[in-house]
Amino acid sequence: MHVALDTNALYTTRAGVARYVRGLQAGLGTIAPTDFKIGPLAWPVENFAYVQPQRMLKTAWRELVWARLNAPRQLRSMGADLLHSTGLSLVPHPPCREVVTLHDLAVLRQPQRFRPWQRHSGLTRLQRLKYADHVIAVSQFTADEAMAWLDLPAQKITVVHHGVTLAEQEDIPPNLPAEFFLFVGSLEPGKNLALLRQVWLEAQSRGTPLPPLVIVGARWVGVATEGSAPAGWHFMGHQSDAVLLALYRRARALLFPSLHEGFGLPVLEAMAAGCPVICGSVASLPEVGGDAVSYAGLTVSEFAAAINELLTNHERRRELVEAGLAQAKNFNWATCAQATFEVYRSVLASR
Repeated sequence: MHVALDTNALYTTRAGVARYVRGLQAGLGTIAPTDFKIGPLAWPVENFAYVQPQRMLKTAWRELVWARLNAPRQLRSMGADLLHSTGLSLVPHPPCREVVTLHDLAVLRQPQRFRPWQRHSGLTRLQRLKYADHVIAVSQFTADEAMAWLDLPAQKITVVHHGVTLAEQEDIPPNLPAEFFLFVGSLEPGKNLALLRQVWLEAQSRGTPLPPLVIVGARWVGVATEGSAPAGWHFMGHQSDAVLLALYRRARALLFPSLHEGFGLPVLEAMAAGCPVICGSVASLPEVGGDAVSYAGLTVSEFAAAINELLTNHERRRELVEAGLAQAKNFNWATCAQATFEVYRSVLASR
């Protein structure tokens, strides 16, 4: 049997979907039996820069030409029995069985977070889920949303959680503050960096400034419309996993005020690295964080109170570190790969 694994995310994003593809690909490589061949399928052209019109043209080629014309030919030539579309279905009519990973329904639930083309493309690809042979949801929350909002039957969905991979060695960036909080995520409105801005500005106005906030994420210029950054904020853009590990290990806590998550990889990565987490009790985050994170209401007063608690209550911080390390052990790529492989077997056996 031949499974084609869609790896396009490795060339288009550095966010969670790409981390998922890398982790799954590595895990599948260790468990696939000899009668299964799992190979990549992608247009291997990088499109990370937000420079127009180059990004637009590459996106259009990938989605309108490669996916519609080239990909089906590649699937036939490789003799693929199944296509695993790892970030919704990019290929409109694959000439084989298809399993699709659903990460979230944000483009449907919060369309204002996306540019027009993203909305159009995302909604179109969500509609293709009804034609997939099976859907892998990255959390029970996402599965429940798919049933409620897309009317997908429960028997068509399998929940498979992400794993976590940390760098083997850390790379400490220069000029790192002695004490700081950390934010990790793509800088778009849904990640709610605006809430942290309000928290920092209010603390400054009271004469009790908070420690610096180190911000890791692509497109940091995207926060320009939210006003000037508070004093002490450090925008670092995209960073390597080795730098990220160093930041997790040294941060007072990861602050993750996201409004909507299909999974929430930064929360899991922080726990695995021994970094306490403050986040909202929203969407999939309680499913990932369990009892090992500090949940705060997504208001200035409640989030500020949670931040100040971790500044003053050292015992509480120690408890969160220990609980987070234990919670993170429940998520690994070997388990993710094995569960995914069982979905492959089930779909192929039903032919």
